[in-house]
Order: sequence, then structure tokens, then C-alpha cells
Amino acid sequence: MPLILRVLCCAFVTLFFSVAANAEKDDYSIHYYAQLEPQTGLALVRISLEGNHLPSTLTLHLDPTRHQSLTADGTITFDGDKAQWQPSANTATLAYEFVIDKKKSSGRFDSLITDDWTIFRTDKLIPPISARAPRSLQSHATLEIKAPEGWNALAPYAKDGDGIFQLKDPGRRFIRPKGWMIAGKIGSRQDIIAGTDTVIAAPLGGNVRRQDTLAFLSWTLPELKKVFPQFPRKLLIVMAGDPMWRGGLSGTRSLFMHTDRPLISGNRTSTMLHELIHVATGIRGDKESDWIVEGIAEYYSLEILRRTGGISERRFNQALEELAEWGQESPDLLVRRSAGPVTARAAVILHTVDKEIQASCEGNASLDDVVKALAAERGEISLEKFRTLAEKVAGKPLPQLERTFLSGKKKP
Repeated sequence: MPLILRVLCCAFVTLFFSVAANAEKDDYSIHYYAQLEPQTGLALVRISLEGNHLPSTLTLHLDPTRHQSLTADGTITFDGDKAQWQPSANTATLAYEFVIDKKKSSGRFDSLITDDWTIFRTDKLIPPISARAPRSLQSHATLEIKAPEGWNALAPYAKDGDGIFQLKDPGRRFIRPKGWMIAGKIGSRQDIIAGTDTVIAAPLGGNVRRQDTLAFLSWTLPELKKVFPQFPRKLLIVMAGDPMWRGGLSGTRSLFMHTDRPLISGNRTSTMLHELIHVATGIRGDKESDWIVEGIAEYYSLEILRRTGGISERRFNQALEELAEWGQESPDLLVRRSAGPVTARAAVILHTVDKEIQASCEGNASLDDVVKALAAERGEISLEKFRTLAEKVAGKPLPQLERTFLSGKKKP
């Protein structure tokens, strides 16, 4: 065959397969809309779908105390806390009311709307949704916030020219918003820190240390990102005072922090760094492994401060001694929720594991290698998975991760 014909034939084949591949792909749009109403304490939510092909069924996992008065185009059926929505056309809309205010058991709020501002998590506003659709069907998603005049809204997503959030969630075929949002009469400070677009936002007024927090992150975040190189490229930190919960709560690419929380506590740990490490790892424990998740966050909140010179080696060791003493109150780590003395003992055990790995590898590996692998994979973690990975890095068994030791029944 002449050369020119071979070239034309190859070009035709390439074009054919390219067209065929594109034909197999089909996209549809999801537009989330929320109208914030301080006078009623509600967000009026709409989820609108548009495309040549839509998922055959969407299952919404509702919180009945917060997601109310659902209506939809097409067919919608309810089974306990689940709503199954079957869109009937190429465009379809589901609407409901979302109750914004939510108290924790302490009586303080982790979601609240006032006359001047609101703070909540968008993954509570939009409940978990599972879609039944061909694997080739992909979604593009946006979030529009309608707020009172003079309000601004921030979330850990970029806005387009019309102020609409462009949602990104690589690897997810059905995209929904995640992470913290603040809207209202707010002030913010922003900087690019070690490649991460970082925003500190809070309601106007009050004792809010926006610039101090940004300076703290400029000092610590670069070191944290050495341990967790896949740290998000966009970070929103939302701050507020009473009656919000007096602590820190992490979310996707974001976190909430009460304004009264110090950047470094008297025991040398840092709630801010603790929550940032949760953002970095993206892991959750199974029914007996929350101590791993919380222990990593607590240990590295100390370790990052030590590495950056925020605390001396002596202060670092003193902090571990205090945690060890506190941890004696909870010898069993294999519990559903890790807090207080459980987390304290977990941090001390992880420090010991870190030293064991470094000694067995002559300083060529450390716990950093273990947590990097966990953060790269994200998702649920179990004791077996963590122990297998840690012992693989160490190249030997680690008695500190034996079940009998962790449950307080045996010393290493």
C-alpha cells in the first residue's frame, strides 16, 4: 500500500475510534441552589438535573430532622430515611427545606444561621446521594447560593464570574458539594501557602485572629505538606465565637475553629494542626480504629511543631509524658470513638511506633511513610490494615500494634 494511503487509513481509524469513544461518554449537569432565609432558619434547596441522559434512580440518604417537605419532578418514593427519585425527563428538579440550626450534645452549635451570618457544612445541606447510571455517564456540578443583600458566601471551591461555585470531586461520577461554608457579613484573609490557596473567614466583629492564623499556617503548613504531599490545593478555615461549638471540626478541604481556641495549647498540642491533619489524611476508622485516626492527628500536631521549631525537643518530650499519664485512664483503645485519654494514649503509641520504624530502618524510613500511604488511599482504616502497612515499612513485627496490648490486656 502506498505511504499516503497508509497515512490516510491510520488517520481514519484514529478518527473513528475517537468518535466512538466520545459517543460512549455522556455528560449531564447538576445545579444545586440554596436560598438562605435567616427569618425562618431554613435553606430552600433545589437540585436540578439536565442532560440527554440522566441517572435512572437517585437515592437520597436523608436526616428527617433537617431535610423536610421534599417534592420532585418524576417519581419519588420514601423508605424510612431514604428517598428514591426517578427523574422522568431530560430536565428534572427536586426541592426541599433544610433546617440550618443544629446543636451538638454540649448544647452548642455546629450549624447556625443568624441575622448577619450562617455557618454549616454543604455535605449536610445536600445529603449523601447514590446514583444508578451507566459508568459512562458523568456529571458536572455547580452550587448557587442566594443570600440576603450584602451577604457574601465562601466555600472550598472556585467561583465563576457570576459567583456560582464550580464543584470538583475527581473520581466521583455523581458530584455533590462537600466541606464548610460561611455566608453573611464576613471578613477574610487569603494567601497562597506552599501551593495551597488558603482563606481564613469569620463574621465581622469579635476577637477573630485572621492574620495571626494565616501567619501560623505560613510557618507550619509547608512542613505539614512534606508529610502529606497530596494536601488540597484549596483550603477554607471558618472561624466564629459563641454560641458555636468550642473546638475544631474538619471537613473536606476545610475546617471550623472556634475563635477562643489557641493556636498552640498549654499542653503544646494544636487544635488547628490536629484538624488540618484530618483534612490531609481523609481517613476514618472502622468500629474499633478511630484511635488511629485521632492518634495520627494528635501526634503530628506535636511533631509538626517540633520540626518547625515551634516547640523545643524538651517541650516535645514533656508533652508526650503528659499525654502518657493522661492515657493511663483509658487502657483500651479499641473503642468506637476516640477522645480525651484514648487519643492521648494513641499519640504516645504512635510516637513509639515511629521510633521503632526509624531504628529498624536506620533512619531511612519513619511513620511518615505509613501515613503518606494512608493519605494517598484515604477512606476507611482498620487495625489490620494499619498494622500490616506499618510492619511492612518497619520490616519487622511491631508489638505496640498487637491487639492484646492495644486493649490494655498485655504490655509490649
